Amino acid sequence: MKIENPNPFQWQFSERASQMQSSFIREILKVTQQPEIISFAGGLPSPATFPVERMQAAFDKVLREQGKVALQYGPTDGYLPLRQWIADSLSKNGAKIVPEQVLMTSGSQQALDLLGKVLIDEGSKVLVETPSYLGALQAFSVYRPNFVSVDTDEHGLVPSSLNNVAAGARLLYALPNFQNPTGRSLSVERRLELVETCARLGVPLVEDDPYGALSYKGDPAPKMVAMNPDGVIYMGSFSKVLTPGIRLGYVVAPLALVRRLELAKQAADLHTSQLTQMVVHEVIKDGFLDQHIPTIRTLYGDQCQCMLDAMAEHFPASATWTKPEGGMFIWVNLPKHINAMELLDEAIKQKVAFVPGSPFYANEPETNTLRLSFVTVPPERIRAGVAILGKLIADRL
Repeated sequence: MKIENPNPFQWQFSERASQMQSSFIREILKVTQQPEIISFAGGLPSPATFPVERMQAAFDKVLREQGKVALQYGPTDGYLPLRQWIADSLSKNGAKIVPEQVLMTSGSQQALDLLGKVLIDEGSKVLVETPSYLGALQAFSVYRPNFVSVDTDEHGLVPSSLNNVAAGARLLYALPNFQNPTGRSLSVERRLELVETCARLGVPLVEDDPYGALSYKGDPAPKMVAMNPDGVIYMGSFSKVLTPGIRLGYVVAPLALVRRLELAKQAADLHTSQLTQMVVHEVIKDGFLDQHIPTIRTLYGDQCQCMLDAMAEHFPASATWTKPEGGMFIWVNLPKHINAMELLDEAIKQKVAFVPGSPFYANEPETNTLRLSFVTVPPERIRAGVAILGKLIADRL
């Protein structure tokens, strides 16, 4: 029997729910699902890099040999052999990370949410780069922080700028390697200065590192967590080096903090898929990533160079852009009078998509900026799409 409501039901949403906003990038992706669109919008890894056969073999082996364990509830902190592998991989240059410091998460996006729950109160000061990763701004925004933008230049975050803004900050969120959205990386000198500055000012430093392995030259930069394991919170992910569909990330933190994060995760989802963790460990435990990641670097490096060459040919001289040495993104600065949101509307009409830069700013967005991603687009379509964008920009000069 169906009961009829005499009046339309009025949902009473929480104040927190009213703060939630859709990701601008996820909304653009709805448009870019159309096959005729040349999409430079999504930060999606190339499906050509997914080790499908290796993953299938690992699933078969885990289910055949340890199926009853893999299909059972697991511990909140995660599968111990995988946490040990992560701890060992980060124990470099004299730093010692133990598996008890590692918490497995359902993608690195969950790690951001857990950090927000544990470290941020309403009005808490949170330091972010200018611009910063949209997913982090979205995750932290739910907890109503006071975002304070930290200065950046063509070389990335400027550590000395913390001196004027760091008092009382709960954390500084940074992506030191091939940053999303700009593609910039911090030099070793700036990393050391940033870690020392945060330690001196008593500000926890969140080092988000999904792209660090994707250096085109094959030489990943030193990790800041190894410079100060007591003051740096490290975030990693298997999305960019294996596949995003497995939704497997992790956070590495001092023991007092990681225990709080574990309690927050218990309330969120009890634990990350035991089966997925065991499969990933089976795939990577014997050094597979050492052979697999170089193929990703080569592909992305070639496509990045293709886009840079096309931009040099088709973009007007008044536009400038980054020249990343790894990762998945190029950041473009247009003349001040060009609004990238308006440019996007015209580009979509001509079957090209990108991400305007303004959503990546916590404060005072620069509307003449945009982000281009090249990793899922073949070279001939990169050249065609860049030519269209170049003409649209030139028409607005």
